[in-house]
Amino acid sequence: MRHIQQAGVVTARARAREKLSAAVLSTAVVLGCLQGVPAHAQVATKVDSNAPLLVQGLPDFTALVDAVGPSVVNIRTTEKVKTQVVPRGIDPNMLEFFRRFGLPVPPGLGNGQPSDEGKEESRPSGIGSGFVLSSDGYILTNAHVVDGADELIVTLVDKREFKGKVVGEDRRTDVALIKIDANNLAPVKIGDAQSLKVGEWVMAIGSPYGLDNTVTAGIVSAKQRETGDYLPFIQTDVAINPGNSGGPLINMRGQVVGINSQIYSRSGGFQGISFAIPIDEAVRVSKQLQAQGFVTRGRIGVAIDDVTKEVADGVGLEKPRGALVRGVENNSPASKAGLVPGDVILSFDGKAIEQTPDLPRVVGNTKPGTRATIVVWRDKKELSLKITVGEFKRPEKQASNDAQAAPDQSKVIEGFGLKVRDMTRNELKEKNVPHGVLIEGVSGLAAKAGLEAGDVLLGIANRKIQKVEDLSAALSQVKKAKTISVLYQRGEWVQYGMIRQ
Repeated sequence: MRHIQQAGVVTARARAREKLSAAVLSTAVVLGCLQGVPAHAQVATKVDSNAPLLVQGLPDFTALVDAVGPSVVNIRTTEKVKTQVVPRGIDPNMLEFFRRFGLPVPPGLGNGQPSDEGKEESRPSGIGSGFVLSSDGYILTNAHVVDGADELIVTLVDKREFKGKVVGEDRRTDVALIKIDANNLAPVKIGDAQSLKVGEWVMAIGSPYGLDNTVTAGIVSAKQRETGDYLPFIQTDVAINPGNSGGPLINMRGQVVGINSQIYSRSGGFQGISFAIPIDEAVRVSKQLQAQGFVTRGRIGVAIDDVTKEVADGVGLEKPRGALVRGVENNSPASKAGLVPGDVILSFDGKAIEQTPDLPRVVGNTKPGTRATIVVWRDKKELSLKITVGEFKRPEKQASNDAQAAPDQSKVIEGFGLKVRDMTRNELKEKNVPHGVLIEGVSGLAAKAGLEAGDVLLGIANRKIQKVEDLSAALSQVKKAKTISVLYQRGEWVQYGMIRQ
């Protein structure tokens, strides 16, 4: 970009140009040609020719490609499948037609005996990218790149190929660690994802659609982007397409700051929005994968929900923040620590919980067995509790243990969509609840609140429910309230909900 006017030097021609511009601007104000914008808003601020340039030219990525390119690999995956038995005399294209539409092959279409039994063969199942983490052959990529693969072929930039072995994969963070039998590889330099700034230039190298060592570039569009996954993502406008998954996101220092993982697309191709896993989280996961083949996470046994403005107003918080405890698992670290449904968790182990996804992230990164302090908002004041973090395990499917129906007749609570009945002592014992009424059916407001048949209603509007008559009395007193809190147990979980009228 050329600068016509130097600092402190104004030519006669420039002064004339300024007068002409002022005259044109005045005419535009009078005629209202700026689409109805008020006249006082149409006058631009005077240009300060001494102000420093914020952007000077476009970056040159050639040095980054030279530095990081040799560390990027292509990953091809194969899976073993059995070849289909094709009767002799059948046109393969015709057979494919019947197979695609799920139709049986008509009798007599073939002329002769079936061919040999189907044999197992390897077929390509996917293409992805990765990058060298250490010189002795450890490679980082996405878990979805290697998921379900029977064989991995890793191709280096010099075209050497190696069979890869999956050391471990973590689907929750979409990170996988691969090992190849190679030495003296060029590892990448690890950067600091936290120091990234929105608007900063970044570059990606990968194998979109199988095109090895493709370089694309863009800027950081946003940080800490929540997409419903376990990690907050780095959002960029770097062109990412199928095959780029697992490749590095690189800053202008030649350091890897993320793993390209997802795109937002309605067409299946790049549409200007891509997401990368922050490298610090990925490296933390990879260390556990290398050490033990899996990731150990902490858990406390709570079901949580967002703190909306409505919830914040209801519990007396000055603004929406924290994570609302909707349910507490029986005999869990949370229940032993004294957490109850309706609490709002504000901090965990000294780390502020600003929004709901912060809690599972902080707890998951805490080593099981750690004794931590958890601060909750209860009864319009802060309360500190001590909690011992448990270990996260994949929940097992609970066996159904439906109790025999009690002889008491069910009662329908008009206006709330609740069909309930009293419970016998045996039922209370079997469901491990001290009191409550059994919900046999829901509709209307109760269904919208998330209640289900089989739940045990323990309390409503901060009142303990022991019999159906207690429920009727409590609802008659709050029938005009806009929101009514409910406490119920489902399986082993005590949960908190809201009926909104």
